[in-house]
Amino acid sequence: MQIEKHGLSVGIERVGTTFFLMITAVGTLTHEDYEVMAPLIDSALEGVKDPKIKVLFDATDLDGWEARAAWDDFKLGLKHGSNFEKVALCTSKRWLEVGAKIGAWFISGDVKTFDTLSGALNWLNE
Repeated sequence: MQIEKHGLSVGIERVGTTFFLMITAVGTLTHEDYEVMAPLIDSALEGVKDPKIKVLFDATDLDGWEARAAWDDFKLGLKHGSNFEKVALCTSKRWLEVGAKIGAWFISGDVKTFDTLSGALNWLNE
């Protein structure tokens, strides 16, 4: 029996003096994954006056989204896009780099893609 791992983990991390939202995606994301993750992000941002958030999105093990999950991701970006100061996407997949360029239209902060986590972290710490 093969176990198929997929989903999102969300946390707050600190490197030096910089705090950031760490999101790690694994496998093919589903609508159910977003039903769990979206309220966590909503509650993390609720009550924070004028949040300006740096995000590290580790997509090195992301295979993609189911159609409904892609829509969920788009809605989440629209809802919180104005709160993001910087979004660093770590991936080696060309299709995700293209997706990041499109997603940047809906986010008020800077969005960049990186091949390594260290490169992404260095940029977030600038």
